[in-house]
Amino acid sequence: MTRPGDSPLRIGMLGVGTVGSALATLMQDRPELRLVKALVRDVAKPRKIAHPEAVLTTDPDEVLAEADVLVEVMGGTSLAVDVTRRALDAGLPVVTANKAALAERWDVYLPAMREGRVYFESSVMAGTPSIEPVAGILRGSSPLELHAVLNGTCSYILQQLEGGTSYAHALAEAQRLGYAEADPTLDVGGFDAAHKLTILARLAVTPDLAWEDVKRATHGIDRLTPGLVHEAMEDGGRVQLVGSITPREGAWHVTVRPVYLPAGHPLAAGESAALLYRGVGGEVLITGPGAGGVETASAVLGDLLALASGRPGPTPLSRPVVPPANAAIEELGEVDVA
Repeated sequence: MTRPGDSPLRIGMLGVGTVGSALATLMQDRPELRLVKALVRDVAKPRKIAHPEAVLTTDPDEVLAEADVLVEVMGGTSLAVDVTRRALDAGLPVVTANKAALAERWDVYLPAMREGRVYFESSVMAGTPSIEPVAGILRGSSPLELHAVLNGTCSYILQQLEGGTSYAHALAEAQRLGYAEADPTLDVGGFDAAHKLTILARLAVTPDLAWEDVKRATHGIDRLTPGLVHEAMEDGGRVQLVGSITPREGAWHVTVRPVYLPAGHPLAAGESAALLYRGVGGEVLITGPGAGGVETASAVLGDLLALASGRPGPTPLSRPVVPPANAAIEELGEVDVA
């Protein structure tokens, strides 16, 4: 990307909600970045950004016309993807936090990914690095299996069930605190975690993985009870919603479901985000905050700084990884909610 002199990178943004507002605040201390236009539905709604009268617009054309890079923190798989496609077709780089769009419409992004023009660290585990390790250094440690806790809302609800709270009351409290949406299906149904796991699986083992295949292998926490959770606690363990990528019968299986984790298991500590990678080079555990406006915005900012320094985005796999034969794979106990 060519910019005259030392002029700042001009940022066009889709969405100024929790993440977008946090990002705008973080960029105020970064003179090399400048927010020039941001797409919103209502320019009259108060926003925590500087000079809203000059920055906010309801016209995607204005955003694309003034930007050196498009930042997409709007979410969804329709308008956000349509505008992003236009940006990519015009040769602009894109930074996105949109895990649903990446999981369900990967083909839109793939040609530009191959050119290093798509950055998406914030789409999985927010401010906790996962994309860069899986798409980079960990490729040298041929994968044996991957297990991850990817949804903080589910982790919160499960902690409440551990205390004896009913599922309905735990969900209501999560909604009151803003952890869960009014329609919580994406979270408690396991689909948010499945979106994130699909992205990781495509980068780690199987580039042509179909979203519908992962969706069919996804089971959430909405049928759990305190009794089921306490069964695990009696042995010192706990229940977590875990996404797994494992080799079985010569193929990679990608699943999301509630499982029993025994005491001392690396994913049993209760973090909102955790990734356990086992490869020929050993075991790697990555944990940290997996959600939140500032946490996600910090990852978006990291991608912008990488872009500004000339670093390309993550490289997609060029071919599938052959599943290991006869590897000793951990069997996690699935919770029977039938």
